[in-house]
Amino acid sequence: MSTAFLLTTLAVVVTPGTGVVFTLAAGLSHGRRASAVAALGCTLGIVPHLAAAVTGLSALLRTSDLAYDVVKYLGVGYLLYVAWTTLRDKEALTVAAGAEPRSAVRTITSGVLVNLLNPKLTLFFVAFLPQFLPTGESGSAGAMLRLGAVFMALTFVVFAAYGWCAAAVRDRVLARPRVMTAIRRVCAAGFVGLGVRMAVA
Repeated sequence: MSTAFLLTTLAVVVTPGTGVVFTLAAGLSHGRRASAVAALGCTLGIVPHLAAAVTGLSALLRTSDLAYDVVKYLGVGYLLYVAWTTLRDKEALTVAAGAEPRSAVRTITSGVLVNLLNPKLTLFFVAFLPQFLPTGESGSAGAMLRLGAVFMALTFVVFAAYGWCAAAVRDRVLARPRVMTAIRRVCAAGFVGLGVRMAVA
């Protein structure tokens, strides 16, 4: 496994995106455990993209404009939905003493959807990973699985770190509802911005 792969993958994972915003919101809302669960959900959302790359389905998405656009606009729609619910539901991003955390299943499901409907991940596995695969060898699928596993591990570690940092400042904003209102609006705007960027990409 090359250093170039690790450094480039780390740069891709560290760059803030939908998963980072989702994990930060979970950390601010309900603490470190919730942020770790959110990071796990986002990481599991990578599995279908990796499976598609291994089975060749990602090539179909890359060559079929219609298939790609369907996945892309489903992702855009979901991001706009998340932004709307974040603004509408004041408990979606609330810091309160003794607040009931979201169930792990619900958090993981939301995290999976955030990354599942992100066609950029499919393109990552199509355009980036093949550069590090042995060409013309039967072990290409196994090598892709190994590199994909590394990508997933880095995703979980980095996202969890983001979430834990958010959880660390949670108590400081506990008694500042105006701050949380501003954060909720920023998160919603972030989801809208990411959705618009995905739509025009």
